[in-house]
Amino acid sequence: MKAKSANEYRAMKARRGDIERALASPSDDIRLFFLYGPDRAGSEGLATKLYTAMGDEAERIDLAGSDLKTDPALLADEAASISLFGEKRYIRIDPAGDEIFAAVQALDEAEQAGNPAIAIAGGLRGTNKLVKFALASKSIMAFASYLPEGRDADRMVIEAAQQAGVQVSPDVARRLASACGGDRAILASEIAKFANYLDAAPDRPRPLDHDALDALSAASEDGDMARLADLVLSGDVVALDHELVRLKSEGLEGVPLIRALLRRLQLLSRLRADVERGGSPQAAVEKAGRAIFWKEKAGVTQQVAKWRADTLAVATQRALAAERALKSSGGAGILSANEELFAIARKARSLR
Repeated sequence: MKAKSANEYRAMKARRGDIERALASPSDDIRLFFLYGPDRAGSEGLATKLYTAMGDEAERIDLAGSDLKTDPALLADEAASISLFGEKRYIRIDPAGDEIFAAVQALDEAEQAGNPAIAIAGGLRGTNKLVKFALASKSIMAFASYLPEGRDADRMVIEAAQQAGVQVSPDVARRLASACGGDRAILASEIAKFANYLDAAPDRPRPLDHDALDALSAASEDGDMARLADLVLSGDVVALDHELVRLKSEGLEGVPLIRALLRRLQLLSRLRADVERGGSPQAAVEKAGRAIFWKEKAGVTQQVAKWRADTLAVATQRALAAERALKSSGGAGILSANEELFAIARKARSLR
């Protein structure tokens, strides 16, 4: 049977298998791989397939969205450029957002390209003009990565653990997936920590049980990050101020704090969905079982009762924006991220 070309896959709208195959064997038909969606770590994981396919000797051109905003022709120029010594070339655009729209249009309309480009964008909506343009173009392959949930999240944990030599049962996998909020980057960090603790490796697998998870996970008894999330989402602004000072003295600030808050927000969003279907906050928390550390259940129950789905969505978007700003070279930095924590805490204080 004749293999499908990249454009044939494109016409069907890319599925995960389509994008993986296209990235592993880039074709001249595809000028830009546009990876977006709330699961940035998932997009990054896909992007590595292109880097591997191009090889270590390939020249990588790194562009930011701000570069293309000021010079929309730059992307098409780089895509058509030939390396001085004849090496393969490819282009990475990160961060990428609406500011690259004109540059993407220019690349799509250019007479020739040659060097593949890949853009890493965030959680853009399907109605976004850049997303709509990418999905309509035959020279662009777009794929949205979403945070895995349910069985997909459990399977992600089990597979990641196996690669590190850590054996997990389905109930441990479910608990760890919930604690990490489906974030692959956080999961990878947690798995590495467990593997080190257990002295596990692919050639010497070790089981991970609930006792080890209690001792080392982000939701453990001594979890500073869980305390931080409690202070923010309960609205205790004064205690939050003291906690941020204490955490800074221990070298904890910025991205780890925002990610801790995001884990709790994602947990609350799932629990709140049960409440808005008619359940009680207490029943939703009990249903989650071991996914919530027993000492945190009272606080989580109060937060589920306090925060509605719409306010959780807004808080999540603000926290994600703060994380992106921290990762951006031109971001406002730690002080801005802390101010977002206080803004969310003030909102929590106003909720009844």
